[in-house]
Amino acid sequence: MLVNLPDRGRPAGLTGPGSDHSADRRQTSRAMLTDRPQQSPAFTWESAGPPATDTVSRMTIVDGAALSELGTLDAVDIRTVWKHEAHTFPPWLLANADVLGGVLGMQLSLSAAEHPVGGFSLDLMGVDEATNETVIIENQLERTDHSHLGQLLTYAGGTDPVNVVWIATNFREEHRAALDWLNNRTDENTRFFGIEISAVRIGDSPPAPLMRLVVQPNDWGKRVKSLAQADATMSSRSLAYREFWSRFLNAVHGRGLQWTTSLKGLPQNWQSLPSGTSGLSFACTFGRSGLGSEIFFQDPDPAVNDQRFAAARSKLEPSYPTLSFEPLAGRKGCRIAEYRAGEITSTDDWDEYVEWFIAAQLRLRQAFSEAGGLSALISS
Repeated sequence: MLVNLPDRGRPAGLTGPGSDHSADRRQTSRAMLTDRPQQSPAFTWESAGPPATDTVSRMTIVDGAALSELGTLDAVDIRTVWKHEAHTFPPWLLANADVLGGVLGMQLSLSAAEHPVGGFSLDLMGVDEATNETVIIENQLERTDHSHLGQLLTYAGGTDPVNVVWIATNFREEHRAALDWLNNRTDENTRFFGIEISAVRIGDSPPAPLMRLVVQPNDWGKRVKSLAQADATMSSRSLAYREFWSRFLNAVHGRGLQWTTSLKGLPQNWQSLPSGTSGLSFACTFGRSGLGSEIFFQDPDPAVNDQRFAAARSKLEPSYPTLSFEPLAGRKGCRIAEYRAGEITSTDDWDEYVEWFIAAQLRLRQAFSEAGGLSALISS
């Protein structure tokens, strides 16, 4: 039973011990506590006496026990937290992708802020590491408007993502309806999300972000739930992958390598490491050839993949003979990789595998850097 005491002074209708109403007071107190378990000591005026005024203002009695004071959640002006939607919010989100990923139900890794799309700059770009699907984000620290909706669609057309996310402090009904319409009219490989963001605090605590998903594809909730259920019934091999990649990510972050913002491994045979360039991603894998350190060309346009692959091969093959160049004819992409023997079930070798993956990725990235960087592939 819950008893809330009034904010100030003694409870209404109750007076001091010397009052003519003291008997009524005791009777009322007993009546208020009749539902409590008999084995629990009850709080009564007889045993404790009337509490001081400042205690009464905070105290709540549950089954005879006094609860601690609870704070109040207060709204914070979002512009005092992030003063500029282009200069302060994207860097924060880039470093806290797990916050947004938790709202979306994704293993989100963000790799590029102010990503160029023609003559424009997309706020953020990344990947859902559980599916290797591209995610783009347009943010707006104010109420949604037509201008940002147009920008969102322009960026989507220039990057061909699977997941398109619009973040704003408040969604107009017509813009929410527009995203719903897009979800209903596009195929299952294109999804639009709307997220409202605000900032809150309790007392004098630091402000905290509060994100609310207001637009999502019709079946998204079922999909996230099914993935969670699949996690609960994982095989021993899947559990091994998750444990290994968590160890790998811990080593990556421990060495200050800013390859990904992910902290938790997934139950799959690969670990994506976003490149920051649309249509290109680094990865570490377990496969038929053993351990693989690779870059994968996955632009939706096969001609773009072929062009980039050929340019990379011409620059890397002469100086990097241990690389395997795989056009993957008839497949959705191309791969350049380095391999070594290994198997996920060889748990005693995991530390060695982690070291090899990191060293191989460093070699591959250095080779691209010496060849002019990934940007040289795009412009060639």
